[in-house]
Amino acid sequence: MSPRSCSCTECTDHYDPFPVNEADENQPHFQGVTGLQNLGNTCYMNAILQCLCSISPLVEYFLSGKYITALQKDCSEVATAFAYVMTDMWLGDSDCVSPEIFWSAFGKLYPAFMKKTQQDAQEFLIYVLNELHETLKKYHRRRSYEKRSIPRSCRKMIANESSIITRLFEGQLNYSIICLKCENCTYKNEVFTVLSLPIPSKYECSLQDCLQCFFQQDTLAWDNQIYCSFCETKQETAVKANISKAPKIIVFHLKRFDILGTMKRKLRTDIHYPLTNLDLTPYICPIFRKHPKYNLCAVVNHSGDLDGGHYTAFCKNSVTHAWYNFDDARVSEIPDTSVQTATAYLLFYSCRPFSIPIQKRRS
Repeated sequence: MSPRSCSCTECTDHYDPFPVNEADENQPHFQGVTGLQNLGNTCYMNAILQCLCSISPLVEYFLSGKYITALQKDCSEVATAFAYVMTDMWLGDSDCVSPEIFWSAFGKLYPAFMKKTQQDAQEFLIYVLNELHETLKKYHRRRSYEKRSIPRSCRKMIANESSIITRLFEGQLNYSIICLKCENCTYKNEVFTVLSLPIPSKYECSLQDCLQCFFQQDTLAWDNQIYCSFCETKQETAVKANISKAPKIIVFHLKRFDILGTMKRKLRTDIHYPLTNLDLTPYICPIFRKHPKYNLCAVVNHSGDLDGGHYTAFCKNSVTHAWYNFDDARVSEIPDTSVQTATAYLLFYSCRPFSIPIQKRRS
């Protein structure tokens, strides 16, 4: 799991030293429905933390204290700080808490995120997942492949290390690579925690349109030719991907930020995505279609443009089963019909409904 760079950074909200939760003060405070203070251009972090806070299996892992036994002694500060923030958000009495302990611990390892400058939420998410994985991973004896009776195009690698992050978020793509001259076919596996999807229209499309665009067969020609070991030279190649391991939580990054030479632009395409029953059957290897349908559990939104903007999150709470809009310290319940928005940037889907996290009782 290695962080992938992002070509854009976009977020210039203003620091509010006295954030106020604008939710009705008479409303009860529910577990996991807690605002986060903006520490100065940190709405990207707040949006990601809210989405991760809505994923019950991850929250339960930290609230129950299971993470403690998995901690790597030399790099435990970020995971411990993450657990503190999750605890404050789920078990605290405040309508708004500060994520400063996590921001400070994370910034020591990645100083770029301490500068209170524009950052990309997708890039931040990948770094956070990678860091938590490195901190909590357990080693296995060897790396191997599944039974040889399984077609090569559908085989899954068995990793030599695992963590709560890989168990929830890690999927695997299998690429079939066909030389268009000798027709020799080879296969390549690639793990992912976030799938970056192209947007095939400027104005309006569906998430299925984006998925079809990502998984369609591509022909690599000219400067993109791939070396063929049989022809012993670079050749035009047909490449097609499928999912050989579908994660329990699949995160889609909608590639709204585009760079063409020196030109930068944001695609404001209205992308329609389902709240329930997202069908991934066409893209999953038939042998591994255990969880072909997914339900939306969280959304990161980005409003504004390349030079300035703001991140918010929509999250479904496993206690109330309602959707909430998290705008830094401000939290408000929203109807299901409001979850569909043209500003969606990251979509979190789960193959199973969430239950209320089981937490360790406080003494």
